[in-house]
Amino acid sequence: MGGDYGPSEIVPAALSILNKHKELRLLLVGKEEVISQELQKNNGPSHERIKIVHAPEVVEMHEAPSHALRNKKESSMRRAIEQVRDGYAAACVSAGNTGALMATSRFVLKMLPGMDRPAICTILPGVDGRHSHVLDLGANVDSSSEQLLQFAVMGAQLTSAVENKDNPTVALLNVGEEDIKGNDRVKQAATLLEESHLNYVGYVEGTDLYTGKVDVIVCDGFVGNIALKASEGLADFLKHHATVQFKSTLYSKFAAVIALPVLKSLKKKLIPKIIMVLPYLVFAVLSSKVMVALIEFHLPQQLKRPSLKLKKMFLKEFMKNWNNC
Repeated sequence: MGGDYGPSEIVPAALSILNKHKELRLLLVGKEEVISQELQKNNGPSHERIKIVHAPEVVEMHEAPSHALRNKKESSMRRAIEQVRDGYAAACVSAGNTGALMATSRFVLKMLPGMDRPAICTILPGVDGRHSHVLDLGANVDSSSEQLLQFAVMGAQLTSAVENKDNPTVALLNVGEEDIKGNDRVKQAATLLEESHLNYVGYVEGTDLYTGKVDVIVCDGFVGNIALKASEGLADFLKHHATVQFKSTLYSKFAAVIALPVLKSLKKKLIPKIIMVLPYLVFAVLSSKVMVALIEFHLPQQLKRPSLKLKKMFLKEFMKNWNNC
């Protein structure tokens, strides 16, 4: 029910993805009357692979996570997460209030032993077909060195699970690659990572974010969110000025038509792919699989077809790596 456009965008996306993936079944959680109306508008009122789960309340985008957690126990977000907890769904998808989603997920689904906080992760495109998983991107603005180690474990296991990499490389985002640079928290995290069983390769700088030189880049949410928003701002800046230039003359308009396929391909590569990493029975991984499919991001095929085997493998390997650290 949340997000910028609510059911008017989510319902058509749900019907679209059902047409693409015949094995998928969806629970649409929210106000039953509103969802039914949107299904009728999109010619899908009696779709056999859709079931509506009524929830009378909605978490607003501006609502504080703590308020939503305490006062919106009948919200569509809470009910959707409970479907995962109770085994009726393999994944939860939400386009709504991210803070409320993480707080409610943590409360309802709990955390794995030894893990303090969840994190938000994205896939940043690199060169030569490579890319990097970057976390945290804003879930925790003040993380300890121990929590940075936990993020590294989460990121490494996520990468290993969805990309079939046995020993993904892990790096810390810092102001320089030299050992003497960085604040005490980053240096302490580096020491912990060096002593762990992860494939830690040292520091990377901001200029390395879009190279794909390492598989996992770890930072606290304050730094990560600024880096992500700066990237989004730069993309908007380039889009604006490219549009202005292509519209400036008749010749440039013709050039724009010729360049359109290349520009569309570039746009797909530059769209950030947000994944919520919640260390509870791969809740995050499965959420990303369905979410990415629903909003039609371009992700590796493994992210679009969750399986019980993948769930069990992820949890087993995650706990093994965490215990080794």
